[in-house]
Amino acid sequence: MSDWSIWFVLAGVLIAAELFSGTFYLLMIALGLVAGGGLALGGALLEWQLLAAAAVGVAAVLGLRRSRFGRLRRGRANDDPNQLLDIGQTLEVPAWRQHGSTHVARVPYRGALWDVELEAGHAPVPGACIIREIRGSRLIVAPR
Repeated sequence: MSDWSIWFVLAGVLIAAELFSGTFYLLMIALGLVAGGGLALGGALLEWQLLAAAAVGVAAVLGLRRSRFGRLRRGRANDDPNQLLDIGQTLEVPAWRQHGSTHVARVPYRGALWDVELEAGHAPVPGACIIREIRGSRLIVAPR
């Protein structure tokens, strides 16, 4: 088996592994392997093939890391509708009561009584409210 075919087979294996991992980093390393395979196809020495594969792989990983696809998401799960399916759902608040500087209520939701807190900046109007966030066992809501 020739050098260039080994490089391309390894790149194909990494691309297949990337499909199962859901990350783009293995794809970037596969780009480096393709660069090494390209030099092998051109007849370059093994040292130049390895150097090209390493340089392209590292550059691609660093480029991905600096892009918007490689940044870590530091969001909170409390208000992420992809994490908590209750975010965005509607519930009925019959009356609000003042508790310190916040307005709270106890309402039935999904077959149980929940503590509900009014999101800051909204008037305490009874009626339909939308769940904006969940903090522990308390639903943070805003008027609809």
